[in-house]
Amino acid sequence: MAWREAAQRSYDAGDNGRRNLNWNVVNGTAEQTDSMQRDTIRARARDLERNSDVAEAIINAYERNVVGRGFKLQAKILNKDGKEDEELNKEIEELFKEWQKPKNCDLTAQQSFKELCTMAVRRMKVDGAIIFIKSYTKDGIVPFKLQAKEVDELDTNLNWRNEKNNNRIVGGIELDTNNKPIAYHFKEYTPDGYYTGKTIRVKADRVIYLYKKSRPSQIREMSLLSRTIGRVRDINEFVEAVSVKERVTACLSAFITKVDPGSSPIGRGRVQRDTKSGYEQKTLTPGMIMELQPGEDVKAVNPSNTGSSAKDFITSQLRLVGSGQGLSYEAISRDMSQVNYSSARQGLLEDQKTYKEIQDFLIDHFLSEVYEEFLNAAILNKNINIKDFYKNKRKYLKHNWIPAGWGWIDPLKEVKANQTAIESNIDTLARVCAERGEDWREVIEQRARETEYLKELNRGDLDNATTSKIKAKE
Repeated sequence: MAWREAAQRSYDAGDNGRRNLNWNVVNGTAEQTDSMQRDTIRARARDLERNSDVAEAIINAYERNVVGRGFKLQAKILNKDGKEDEELNKEIEELFKEWQKPKNCDLTAQQSFKELCTMAVRRMKVDGAIIFIKSYTKDGIVPFKLQAKEVDELDTNLNWRNEKNNNRIVGGIELDTNNKPIAYHFKEYTPDGYYTGKTIRVKADRVIYLYKKSRPSQIREMSLLSRTIGRVRDINEFVEAVSVKERVTACLSAFITKVDPGSSPIGRGRVQRDTKSGYEQKTLTPGMIMELQPGEDVKAVNPSNTGSSAKDFITSQLRLVGSGQGLSYEAISRDMSQVNYSSARQGLLEDQKTYKEIQDFLIDHFLSEVYEEFLNAAILNKNINIKDFYKNKRKYLKHNWIPAGWGWIDPLKEVKANQTAIESNIDTLARVCAERGEDWREVIEQRARETEYLKELNRGDLDNATTSKIKAKE
């Protein structure tokens, strides 16, 4: 019997003994496991976003490092000679810079394109997803704008199957037989947020639905804070409890105890005495000396202080929260007291891998699609004149995005390392500049202008010196 039990238990994780008795699990598709708790988890994540400094620290870390000062466009159109068409590329880049302003890119004319990207990172982290609808309007420098929508606006009440084409609606998304989105069904709301009871169907080619898909059967989003919501809430409650206890500890309370020597037997002969102390002073003042009545004593209330262990607990919890979100403890807490140059650089490199993963996601699923729609609208509106655009569309759509870069921990060491790498041909100036969020062409052009300006100043100083010497001789 012992041998059979040991043979049947190949994995300790699959054991149903006492230790795993209350570990109840179920296998199902992503929608079966996520749909029942998606709204609850999203609501709790939003509550932490509003009220938790720890949750806000996580979100701010992603906003600062993923988007930062924004993404920079590089058009990569080649001319007949196979070289970059500098004039056409610059024309497109300048037009895109103008389009990024709130009045040109946002349907509500309230957010710039950088702010829309920042909001996308925040909502993906908290809500799990964000939706952008490509809108074509008559106003603006280019007749193309973006309309941002929250995932709450998807009509989850719709649940039917089309018998003609077998399309079905799941979570407000209309899918074909291959689970490919065909259309999105949105609830219609009044400006003050009331549901009108109507549903609007928008074709999928006009919708950019940004969410991180982790399972093949996944159709809708799940909050990326779901893994750490419980731990973040525990930290908040612990900090609040410690804060209340420290406030109580900081207060000095005193009670006066009194022995009544004049008590008499119960009955008519009992004399009623005033058991109050009779002191008008109710508080203690620094240096106060006060004489007590006979038979009275003072006892101070001094609560024990256990707040000294709070730092270790919070630090360990923040490390777990950071690891669950792919970040280091220093990135969340901004506490650099326990690191040196090597450990700080190693932690920064690991954090940058996390940020670059999200940057690549935004470039592939959002920025590139927006750029293609922008250039197509600019061609139709004749903002840019390219006669054979639709014949050679792939040629004219070539581009590159330079994401936000990061500063150096020790600039002198980093500059020397980059200089050696470029001189030994194992790295390029373009990649080094891209890591800092700069366009290498703009850097070279600016350096050339500065060098030329410096030469002009030196020539002017030399001419002035020569003139002064001539006048002195005269």
